[in-house]
Amino acid sequence: MFTMGAQLARILLQLLSVVILARLLSPHDYGLLAIALVVVGVGEIFRDFGLTSASVQAPTLTDGQRDNLFWINSALGTGLAAIAFVAAWPVSLLTGQGELLGILQVLALVFVVNGIATQYRAQLMRALRFRALAIADIVSATLALSGAVVAALLGAGYWSLVIQQLAAATVLLVMLVAFGRWRPRRYARVHEVRGLVAFGWHLVVTGLITYGAAQIDTIVVAAKFGTTSLGLYNRAFQIVMTPLNQIRSPLTNVALPVFSRAQEHRERFDSFVTAGQLALGYALGLPLLLVCGMAEPVVALMLGPQWEGATPLLRCFAIAGALTTLSFVGYWVYVSRGLSRQLLQYSLVSTGIRAVCIIVGSFFGVVGIGIGFAVAPAIAWPLSIWWLSRITTLPVRALYTGALRMLTVSAVAALTAWAASTAAMPVAGAWVALGAGLAAASAALGLLLLVPAIRRDARTLIGFGRLMLRR
Repeated sequence: MFTMGAQLARILLQLLSVVILARLLSPHDYGLLAIALVVVGVGEIFRDFGLTSASVQAPTLTDGQRDNLFWINSALGTGLAAIAFVAAWPVSLLTGQGELLGILQVLALVFVVNGIATQYRAQLMRALRFRALAIADIVSATLALSGAVVAALLGAGYWSLVIQQLAAATVLLVMLVAFGRWRPRRYARVHEVRGLVAFGWHLVVTGLITYGAAQIDTIVVAAKFGTTSLGLYNRAFQIVMTPLNQIRSPLTNVALPVFSRAQEHRERFDSFVTAGQLALGYALGLPLLLVCGMAEPVVALMLGPQWEGATPLLRCFAIAGALTTLSFVGYWVYVSRGLSRQLLQYSLVSTGIRAVCIIVGSFFGVVGIGIGFAVAPAIAWPLSIWWLSRITTLPVRALYTGALRMLTVSAVAALTAWAASTAAMPVAGAWVALGAGLAAASAALGLLLLVPAIRRDARTLIGFGRLMLRR
């Protein structure tokens, strides 16, 4: 229960950050930070060097090995800080954004702080002290947001976002050290860590591929359309993907053991797969498509009037998010059945599909990139089901028909919400428009429940939810 509450608190904090700071800062400010964080993100992969995972998964880890890993991560963080400080000049020249020089040079300190914190976090994870980790994450995020708001109110502009990043890392380090209660000793070669470093290096390569693929859209928007467009793109993206990404991890942690234990019983496994997809589709996909339908009042309430240009982008990301939820179950099947090689192959193909869709969409403007982002999972999800059906048993027809039914129900509700909110928005404002949209969608869903197949879906959703809550 505490873990679920902590996850909810993280989501609310991130959304609160979006809502408050969007009213105090401009799209240009967010665009600058988005570019800087692409650079920082690459450095963070090298800074961690996979040693967090190496520490956590190691069957045994001596105090001496832990100390050595601490110094390796600290050295990597310091070295990357120096590289980032120097690289700030060419990055600012290449992008034509002079402000990035100072931003990147200050953010370079994050590498040092996170380098020191790496093994403290790893040791808490290894000891299964998730409550301490959750408290540290939530407190650091809260204090960092408070500092950013104060700075923004004082007119600091984009520096408010830099302060938020640096404050979050610093407070988190202090709390991890306090919870960890160990002090590293000097590096000693007698404590062998070569195997752990080799393990981490493979994760670095995988992480770079994954991260590079995830940042294609940000890079294309920044290069072709500038920081203001990137700021609009980034905020619309965060409204949808921030809560979705926070929900994905705990769902996976609960679902994987369930799927793994059921795989020896085909009928039971198939029922879990179809129920899981339906449950995710209705529980996550339906709300996301409602956001698509009511994007105008959602943007007005969450971001404010200066972010009106984010409305069509939010629609695209909401559709993309709804379609992406369908692929969660495919991932669970790959992992629970030990199909890691096939998962890598599929991931490379789906990454290529997304890259092509985004690049083609870029010829039609920023919204074209958003459309490309939404088209990619529409292609990748059915491909994933087909791919899995070739290598393992899977209820393909049930998955396709169930998804089609869920998308139809969600689309009807979303269109009803769109019609009601669009009619109410000009005459009554955003709050009334949102309420009208939700009321209309609820009425539509109530009528749809008269269909027997949809009532069965509702019972499946309730049953799957109870199963997950018992884990």
